[in-house]
Amino acid sequence: MYAVHDETDLDAVFSALANPTRRAILARLVQGEASITELQEPFGMSQPAISQHVKVLESAGLVLRRAQGTRRPCRLAPDGVAKVDAWLELLRTAFEANYARLDRLLAEEQAHPPEET
Repeated sequence: MYAVHDETDLDAVFSALANPTRRAILARLVQGEASITELQEPFGMSQPAISQHVKVLESAGLVLRRAQGTRRPCRLAPDGVAKVDAWLELLRTAFEANYARLDRLLAEEQAHPPEET
């Protein structure tokens, strides 16, 4: 089952993903590492604004940065969405169980329709 600290982690991830600019940054990073300057280009935002978005993504565990000389390229964190995926799997399992119960109930209803009075 999920511990309380996991919910805090999930809150940070969902909060980070709630912003369309941050989602677009993640989509860009799917293509590979990028510097803040490279991430800034399509947005028309200042470097400090993009840096702030990257810091939020980094704090949520979605992005990693590494030092490469004077550059600090960003990349996707390998397990960045693992907790979200695990949480969604819990929901998926619950939904599947509910649908299976509904299917059994409907099959039973079809096999034994109620008599009309």
